[in-house]
Amino acid sequence: MTAGGGEHKRFRPGPGAWYRASTFYQMTALSGPVPMQLLLVPPDPWPGDAQRGQELLSNRFRFAGQSFSGELPPWDAAEASAPWLGEMHGFDWLRHLRATGGDAARRQARVLAAHWLDLYGRKWDPVAWAPDVAGTRIAAWVGQHDFFLASADDHLRAGIFDSMARQVRFLERTLPGRLKGAALVVAIKGLVYGGICLQGMGRVVERAIELLTRELPRQVLPDGGHIEHSPAQQLAVLRHLIDIRGCFRASRTEVPEALQHAIDRITPTLRFFRHGDGGLSLFNGAQEGEGVLIDTVLGQADARGRPLKSTPHIGFERLTANRTCVIIDAGYPPAPGLDDHAHAGTLSFEMSVGRERMIVNCGAHPGDQGAWRAALAATAAHSTLCVADTNSSGVVEEGGLSRRPQRVECTRTDANGGTLVEASHDGYRELFGLVHRRRLYLAETGEDLRGQDTLIGPQGREFAVRFHLHPGVKAAWVEGEAGLMLRLPSGALWRLRVSGAEVGLEDSIYLGQGTDPRPTKQIVLRGVTQYGETLVKWGFRREGTDTET
Repeated sequence: MTAGGGEHKRFRPGPGAWYRASTFYQMTALSGPVPMQLLLVPPDPWPGDAQRGQELLSNRFRFAGQSFSGELPPWDAAEASAPWLGEMHGFDWLRHLRATGGDAARRQARVLAAHWLDLYGRKWDPVAWAPDVAGTRIAAWVGQHDFFLASADDHLRAGIFDSMARQVRFLERTLPGRLKGAALVVAIKGLVYGGICLQGMGRVVERAIELLTRELPRQVLPDGGHIEHSPAQQLAVLRHLIDIRGCFRASRTEVPEALQHAIDRITPTLRFFRHGDGGLSLFNGAQEGEGVLIDTVLGQADARGRPLKSTPHIGFERLTANRTCVIIDAGYPPAPGLDDHAHAGTLSFEMSVGRERMIVNCGAHPGDQGAWRAALAATAAHSTLCVADTNSSGVVEEGGLSRRPQRVECTRTDANGGTLVEASHDGYRELFGLVHRRRLYLAETGEDLRGQDTLIGPQGREFAVRFHLHPGVKAAWVEGEAGLMLRLPSGALWRLRVSGAEVGLEDSIYLGQGTDPRPTKQIVLRGVTQYGETLVKWGFRREGTDTET
């Protein structure tokens, strides 16, 4: 039986797949002594979701925006997306059953683990044995040992330990392989857990340290940004690194220097991506996330660093004044092979005032593939300029970008009175001969954001500058003016003024959390390019507070 989704880009078998699938490979390359026990169980500080646990008790498997049910676990659901399959086979959901508590949850965990063992425990499969999935599963089985395995019968314990040992040997032989980015980090995590915690597997720890020492300086850049340029991946990688460090500490083993340095660098940059409500900014496949979990991750990181204004290596700028925060994507998209979550949102920005989001990007779907990705990764789903309803980078529905700007530039000037960011990209040069320049200025009061969007090139091209509004923001036309008044939930009023384009108010969606989009509005400034330079000026200014309820 083969897990469904082998056709997915993420799970396409590489060279040697026929050999790994052979009985000979299982009997020789992966065979060895079977550990009888764990040497230790590392700490697991991450909260589970009891409601999700109840769904698992009812054989409802809801991951990555999809839900499948059945008497038997649907490991190979034909319509499952690659993210769903990865989560299903990764067993990280064991913590949700643990949060539910009780013998029923423990029994269900054992039933699911035993069923997986029957199908995949000694049989290689491109999905079930994908290195990042195997790494996730090893860490989950080790970390949740006391919940579901400590008091299990000898047959299940022996099967789990035998399979874990095989998976660790598989990772030892496979890594790094074709893996890059966060997927490689979680695969190394499995190697660390297996080497440190499984009896008789200590030899692989040296290999894990070697991989961490080589890989982390590549992935966590000098500005602390993760190489995939995604706030969500920034959070995920930090969480994995904290787990790996916890494993070393629990074994009273010296924490590798590269690991601690990576945690120290990546933590301040995760804070960089947070808005005043505690959630993440919505760039490159990110949703807001859970504020409690983000707080827990930052607390567990125990890393202090100066608040960042710029992350030049991943290309983001953060403007703050008073209670206003503006975060701008002003850099190159992530490199090929690291762009699975990348959006065509170059020069887009988000704006929040205190704990209220005002200007947003549309967000991302947890599945991050197919039609949802095509829609939400599009340039038009971001608060930036779009030419002829065309993406500034080519969006691939399976993940990744087919083309991208060749030149992106950004300068920042901090001075008394405010901060100015000037940026440009040539993502439309090849298609339309146009270059987009954007200037954003935030006054030191935090109550005046001014912008200019310039298109340089031939005439006759239609364009639209979009400002997607958070669903909590209400927009109304200002009588007698070509502008709008925005009312935040607190009653704060912001006036938009525009010159150089026609102003419209259109429908939009917001997918900052979960799987169900929320209806909202977008302000759209439309125009047609003139010969040479076409300039649109706009500004958001605080106009007081509406005290009416």
